[in-house]
Amino acid sequence: MTKFDFKDLILFENEDYIVINKPPHVATINERTADKSVSILRMAKEYSFDAQVGHRLDKETSGALAIAKNPEAYRHLAMQFEHREVTKRYHAVANGLHDFDSISVFLPISPVKDGTAVKIDRQKGKAAETVFFTLKAFRRHTLVECIPITGRMHQIRIHLQCLKAPIVCDPTYGGANVLLSSLKKDYKLKQETEERPIMQRVALHAFSLSFQLMNGATIKVEAPYPKDFAVLVKLLEKNS
Repeated sequence: MTKFDFKDLILFENEDYIVINKPPHVATINERTADKSVSILRMAKEYSFDAQVGHRLDKETSGALAIAKNPEAYRHLAMQFEHREVTKRYHAVANGLHDFDSISVFLPISPVKDGTAVKIDRQKGKAAETVFFTLKAFRRHTLVECIPITGRMHQIRIHLQCLKAPIVCDPTYGGANVLLSSLKKDYKLKQETEERPIMQRVALHAFSLSFQLMNGATIKVEAPYPKDFAVLVKLLEKNS
């Protein structure tokens, strides 16, 4: 059984939409594996019969996720995604010090053969664009705001790698772990214990989502950092 109640994840709800703060390590849609573990879609349908997720977040990624409660609302949101009228803002902790002031990366992406990762592919790739801003520079890391213009798989992760700013704890795209011993000068590890990284997943969080409701009004929903992301940012601030 999951450690959370779907109702506790809700940040916004009306008769057409729900926006939740998706926890990390939970799949957006039902996975193909034999293990029929919990997914956001399954929980959403138990909560509201006709629910459909409007977009996807990777299993490890936390943050704002929109769910439509009826077919009309789903179509309305799908059209906004198609016309790139939905604004998504992600926060990521990147390795290295970077001063990004509205830096745009426009590099095409295609999936690697087994479909678990992507690569930059100027010949056959699909167009992908992300805009980056530095929110805060620490001693050896940077908190970056990422605004994807397109919605390709792993787009933010590979585009940051192209800027030599891979996301921490993202070995797929060259992101190194963050260890407390590397931040604290006087850190002492207990004998015969192995130090674990502060973050146990790719440090990427969907911070806000803005789209148009059925009545034409635009809403912007912000998703507070989950505990692991908040702890990482706090430790980087404290030790920089």
